[in-house]
Amino acid sequence: MNGVPGGGLAKGLAVTLKTMTKRAHTHQYPDVEPDLPPRSRGVIALLEENCTVCMLCARECPDWCIYIDSHKEEVVVPGAARPRQRNMLDRFAIDFSLCMYCGICIEACPFDALYWSPEFEYSEYDIRDLLHEKERLGEWMPTVPAPPAHDPNGEPAKEETSAAKKAAPPTPPAPSI
Repeated sequence: MNGVPGGGLAKGLAVTLKTMTKRAHTHQYPDVEPDLPPRSRGVIALLEENCTVCMLCARECPDWCIYIDSHKEEVVVPGAARPRQRNMLDRFAIDFSLCMYCGICIEACPFDALYWSPEFEYSEYDIRDLLHEKERLGEWMPTVPAPPAHDPNGEPAKEETSAAKKAAPPTPPAPSI
């Protein structure tokens, strides 16, 4: 075939035909859901009640794709000398057209308000629709998988050992001989 004019073309068409017939027997996405690894990254979900508007996620974001607005509210505490102020979340939005999915915002959040969801089907026809407000980010929370179980042979958490020390009765001093 190499010496015949058009032999390379015929060989290429044969490879294409062979590939086309193989693919007809395989089912792929979107016909079949992909088998994703556990804790895979898809979209960022917001647990709104945990957000204290500390702004750490927005400050640490290298893409500046997180937008947060808030206002202060006075909270009257019975017995307190004066009312306290609390930040109330008005707007929390992530622009996924800018986000590079690095996860720094999730790591920076000290109050566990941001989580990875394995959902990845949120494409839009218009790029402006990739700006997800807090309501849309909250819709992803039910899809966040539970954290992996603790290793039974691993070291116990600091909180567990601290609580066990406080709950244990004091040991009496050893008798002197």
